[in-house]
Amino acid sequence: MTPRIPEEFWQAIDEFNAQDYYACHDTLEALWMDAVEPDKKFYQGVLQIAVSLYHLGNLNWRGAAILLGEGMSRLGYYSPEYYSIDVEKLITESQEILQGLQESGPENVAEFAQQLFTVDRLEGSDGIVPLKVPQIGKFV
Repeated sequence: MTPRIPEEFWQAIDEFNAQDYYACHDTLEALWMDAVEPDKKFYQGVLQIAVSLYHLGNLNWRGAAILLGEGMSRLGYYSPEYYSIDVEKLITESQEILQGLQESGPENVAEFAQQLFTVDRLEGSDGIVPLKVPQIGKFV
């Protein structure tokens, strides 16, 4: 029998997808503190990606880059799917953001964050589709 994931986890996913990364952090941290493996490491990986995006929103290039890498590293064990969450998609989208963040460099973090978090993006004249903020998808 598979244990049921706590309702608070789904609350954290909703907060993540609404880009309320601070609230997501608080919700996941409470779960993570009391969890046992294998859930503990999974919660921590999602939490670290949420905090990385929070750091990026605050123009903390270093914090965003470090936590994106750590979060993806922790989640690799759970790919492609864990508790019906599309972990592979979350890792892929996070890798794309980390790559773009590293390519832009710390000196361009404000521009990178603005482009990432701006909802009404248009395709650039060079034909490059901008990155999108990760969403945590659920398999149905």
